[in-house]
Amino acid sequence: MFKIRSLVTALALVGSISVASALEVLPTVAPAPADNPTTAEKVELGQLLYHDPRLSSTGTVSCSSCHNTMLGGEDNRPNSMGVNGQTGGRSAPTVWNAAFNAVQFWDGRAPSLEAQAAGPVTNPIEMGMKSWDDVVARLNTIEGYQVAFEKAFGKDSISKDNATKAIAAYERTLITPNSPFDKYVSGDKSALTEQQVRGLNKAQELGCTGCHSGPAFNGPGLFLPFPIHSNPVYAAKYHFKDDKGLAEVTKKAEDEHRWKVPTLRNIALTAPYFHNGSVKTLDEAVVVMAKTQLDKDLSKEEIADIVAFLNSLTGEFPKQKMPVLPATPGSTFN
Repeated sequence: MFKIRSLVTALALVGSISVASALEVLPTVAPAPADNPTTAEKVELGQLLYHDPRLSSTGTVSCSSCHNTMLGGEDNRPNSMGVNGQTGGRSAPTVWNAAFNAVQFWDGRAPSLEAQAAGPVTNPIEMGMKSWDDVVARLNTIEGYQVAFEKAFGKDSISKDNATKAIAAYERTLITPNSPFDKYVSGDKSALTEQQVRGLNKAQELGCTGCHSGPAFNGPGLFLPFPIHSNPVYAAKYHFKDDKGLAEVTKKAEDEHRWKVPTLRNIALTAPYFHNGSVKTLDEAVVVMAKTQLDKDLSKEEIADIVAFLNSLTGEFPKQKMPVLPATPGSTFN
């Protein structure tokens, strides 16, 4: 799972990536695993579970609390807030287009959306449930969930496995295609401004798209060191190396400060930036990336051009009707 593409990594380590990745439009449908084909019933159930704070110990935090589908798919906070006001050490990644990630979480510890959906529910800082057995017991007392699970999976089907499958099925519908960039690549050369075209060309020239590759600009399955080039000013200001990244999972020294390459899709909407949310603006993030990864100092014009290009990656968000959650008339969990 944590294999690194040696050629791109080697080029990145010397700050001289010149790989010009093919430009690809974002697909409108995400592939589903063989053991969890997408169905309308699963998606409907998954949307309920995703937005239900009763999957948390306090009844106050849902998946959507940190990955808000009414915004850029995260919460615009440096560190997300879980139960009882607790905060973690990392910034919430966007859920939009997460279906195109080869692995999930900043450190890639979950190999699928299904595996990712299971984690936060029992994390003591995030949703705080003691166990999935407790979650299943709670869902079993709600008549509306008994009906919804039966529609999606059959009778007596409320389980951790089916709950996470349903959430993942819903998340696979969270795709934002038809951005100005997509329209440009599809042949509409008027879809991008001259400045955005300059920014695209500069991003390719610098090598940005060598790592941020593929239709989601996320280098699927690719882990790279960050930062590559030491900078004492940035180290003191942003504390990038306080978190060991991939090494927190593998416990290997060679994996320290390696991170899954994040998507650039809708990046204009997902400030603050980087794994610890320490950079507040997109302009500043471009400056930091150029210096820490490529050892390049960009002009104001180059920064503005690249930021303009990144804005062209904001896609069309599918219209969603917020669900009415199954009720518990006359009772409460808290």
